[in-house]
Amino acid sequence: MTTAREIMSGGAECVGAHDSALEAARKLKELGVGALPICGENNRLTGVITDRDIVVKVLGTGLNPAEVEAGSLAQGEAVTIGADDDVDEVFATMTSHKVRRLPVIDGKQLVGMVALADAARALKSPDAGKLVEALSTD
Repeated sequence: MTTAREIMSGGAECVGAHDSALEAARKLKELGVGALPICGENNRLTGVITDRDIVVKVLGTGLNPAEVEAGSLAQGEAVTIGADDDVDEVFATMTSHKVRRLPVIDGKQLVGMVALADAARALKSPDAGKLVEALSTD
């Protein structure tokens, strides 16, 4: 059984919920990633912010990224996966929630991120195609 821990990118860094979208963008660039977990009080995961969120929801609407809090861009509750959950559960979670990135949690600790590409590489070919198709439709 392949687990989320085995396919994730480890060492995920959070952006603070009260940090600005500008700070989040800088951190995305510095780390060379397209998404960051958003952590609130007590380092509790509150969501995920993507480069697309910043472009569409901040820049695209004429807001100043230095004045928009990263936490305000989180959508609903954070969708996560357990570090020891099977890759089939990663597949099911991504598909049912239509997300391309999942924070990986071990207990209450953020330990990494699983991206669509990570999951697709770990799945059998037909399942990988189903995952990409499910996430590419509205």
